[in-house]
Amino acid sequence: MTLLSTADVVIIGGGVMGTSTAYHLALKGCKKVLLLERESFFGIQATGKCAGGIRYQFGTEINVRLSLLSLPMLDRFEEELEQPIDLRRCGYLFLLTNEEDASTFRGNMAMQNQLGVRTEWLEPDEIARKVSLLDLTGVLGATWNADDGLADPNSVVQGYVSGARRLGARLLNDVTVTGVRVQGGRVRSVVTDQGEVATEVVVDAAGPWAGEVGRMAGLDIPIVPLRRQIVVTGPIPEVPPDFPFIIDFAQSLYFHREGRGILTGMSNPNEAVGFSQAVDQEWELVHLEAAMQRLPVLERAGLASRWAGLYEVSPDAHPILGRIPQVEGFYCVGGFSGHGFMHGPICGLLLAEEILDGQAHTLDIAPLRIDRFAAGKGISEYNVV
Repeated sequence: MTLLSTADVVIIGGGVMGTSTAYHLALKGCKKVLLLERESFFGIQATGKCAGGIRYQFGTEINVRLSLLSLPMLDRFEEELEQPIDLRRCGYLFLLTNEEDASTFRGNMAMQNQLGVRTEWLEPDEIARKVSLLDLTGVLGATWNADDGLADPNSVVQGYVSGARRLGARLLNDVTVTGVRVQGGRVRSVVTDQGEVATEVVVDAAGPWAGEVGRMAGLDIPIVPLRRQIVVTGPIPEVPPDFPFIIDFAQSLYFHREGRGILTGMSNPNEAVGFSQAVDQEWELVHLEAAMQRLPVLERAGLASRWAGLYEVSPDAHPILGRIPQVEGFYCVGGFSGHGFMHGPICGLLLAEEILDGQAHTLDIAPLRIDRFAAGKGISEYNVV
């Protein structure tokens, strides 16, 4: 496909946010949607390198409401978009090892229950019955939701790519955006290494690079990249098919079944902001030691693969969603801080509403607008791993 000279909307970034936005814009009748991805494949950066978790268990009402809308869209995904996504409702188990976290999670659970989310509290003996392979030393209890689980990020992206193209959108690989032209306080065009596209609407869906795209338009979008890394083991026969997504919250340590093995990650609290995606081998040793203590069966497992990717982090671990008022026609969907994949379906729809209808109406996105930072109204998400 060749580059269009004009477009109604130009989306920068071909991960789950960009492709979902392209699909929902086209679904709502937008005729000239153009998505630009600089990589040779869609969704191979932040989306493709994530752990694939989907959950209702969050610490703020707005994030729970996003899940209440987005996860059912994943339930309908294969029927709507003719794309299987390996959806598994294996449940999420948050292990809690200190009183402050336990108290906070109990409060979050009450809020979730009020919104119709079926999270429950488990005592250590109940955890042991559910997952016998865990060493529960120090665990005070856990929150459990059987409706949480996993889906395949690459399949979701490909479903949206195919769906958007069927509806007439143009999605291009190997195109690098080098500038956003702004004149008279509004977007005029997007400059690329293959030419310039005249447009009045730009969507910044560049994930960890969202801040850089914002700077092209003279904007300060407070989203920064932060490295996170993952290890996948070889086969572990003892791991049952219904093994849940387990998070040792205080350690930011997690596990889930991946094929016949285990996928595990652990966030480094001292990681510096930056774009490096090289595996930090020193941190990997720290991670694996903690992982084997909590899940001793890992001591007998071989390593099948490892990789590092980037979180797109905002100041309050919530997304920046909607128009950026300083430049007319500039919109952002980013800053999800490690839980964007699961909210990609609904956020693409909300942004399509914001662009075409003038305002998102499926959900009030006022708490997610960028002006919350200047107003001192940031909302901290506690359940970040």
